[in-house]
Amino acid sequence: MAEKAPLLLVEDEPHIAQGLIFNLEEEGYQVTHVDSGEEALRYLSRSDFALLILDLMLPGIDGLEVCEQLRQQGNQIPILMLTARSTDQDRINGLMTGADDYLTKPFNLKEFLLRVAGLLRRSTWAEESVETKSYCFGNNRIDLETHQAKTLRGTIQLTGLEIKMLRLFFSHEGKVLSRGEILKQVWDMSPNTETRTLDNFVVRLRKYFEDNPTKPQFFRTVRGRGYRFVRDPDNS
Repeated sequence: MAEKAPLLLVEDEPHIAQGLIFNLEEEGYQVTHVDSGEEALRYLSRSDFALLILDLMLPGIDGLEVCEQLRQQGNQIPILMLTARSTDQDRINGLMTGADDYLTKPFNLKEFLLRVAGLLRRSTWAEESVETKSYCFGNNRIDLETHQAKTLRGTIQLTGLEIKMLRLFFSHEGKVLSRGEILKQVWDMSPNTETRTLDNFVVRLRKYFEDNPTKPQFFRTVRGRGYRFVRDPDNS
């Protein structure tokens, strides 16, 4: 079997780690396993991985802090967060710190492997070309090649999925995008999937780019239909 992408698995429960390693290697992935947040940060500072599979509850530095530190450093590695916590607030916390997807333990192995494959595939889609290399709206300027955004709050390093969602909004400026359409185009999920991941990502974009995230002007909710990006709120 041809070798696939190198993955970093951060999991402190040996029996879970062993099962995941076995099944990931059966799929052809190269797996490096560590059991602490500190070790994860050391490995990521000196080696390149295509995906980080990150347990939330770790000894010492937990998964949220690992995720937050990586994003603050500008590391755009796709992150799949695993956790036994299942509340909406836990998912929001994980996604708001920069995770790209979230899976609650116990999970179905087939779904886990599909999430891994999907994140790897979508991280390459984020590099697809568009007509412009940068995009400006309000007080924001986004470089679609470097994934760097200049905002009133300073410079932000965006993740691959954040860029892919922004590309979708920019290419459909002023048009309503249904939840199902966004899930399909950005996450490659079935339009009927029940998930709050999309909504939490929109919250994240509003936090980055809106002058007042609680009263969004650019990334608007269209009740019962989906979301609409408005580049010029004064003329919408």
